[in-house]
Amino acid sequence: MNLIAKYFSSLNNHQLQKLESLYSVYADWNSKINLISRKDMNYFYLRHVLHSLSIAKFYQFKSGSRVMDVGTGGGFPGIPLSIFFPNVNFHLVDSIGKKINVIEVIREELNLKNVNTHNERMEKINLTVDFVVCRAVAPMETLVDWVGDNVSKKHRQERKNGFICLKGGDLSEELKKFKSKQIIGLSTYFQETFFETKNLVYIPIN
Repeated sequence: MNLIAKYFSSLNNHQLQKLESLYSVYADWNSKINLISRKDMNYFYLRHVLHSLSIAKFYQFKSGSRVMDVGTGGGFPGIPLSIFFPNVNFHLVDSIGKKINVIEVIREELNLKNVNTHNERMEKINLTVDFVVCRAVAPMETLVDWVGDNVSKKHRQERKNGFICLKGGDLSEELKKFKSKQIIGLSTYFQETFFETKNLVYIPIN
């Protein structure tokens, strides 16, 4: 939690309490179902919470925005972002029912009224949103092909609607098709060595 307070001084006590509660909730559920790598629980706030919140460093979603987290898995980046942006509507999508069931319990335990869950394959989802977020779910071209039509063409914010995805490694080949892409190394925001090979990719949808 010291990491979160270090990089996000604007968080209020209510938000900090919810973020602090995440560890015990996830540790409990992770002992029953493998939501995230068990060894990663030792680095929960660094590798999962802070990593997810890097999206908030890049962009501040406006109140009332609709954001879809595809392939959410254990609820990342959607759950931490929903705490950071309590006035933004988050739709967490995953095809694995038992993971969605756990996310629904976590939502209730933390009283996250802005979180909606969808047990569905992302390419079958019928939602219109302003932004799609994810963590390394699929190659970017596949992702845009599957859910690009779900992104609204009505741009109501400073940035055009589109994809904000967290990815690692060399992305030159994967992203060469996307001329309007923006790639930001997360070491721009965070000093920890974990982020040296991590990137945020923004692709607007016209």
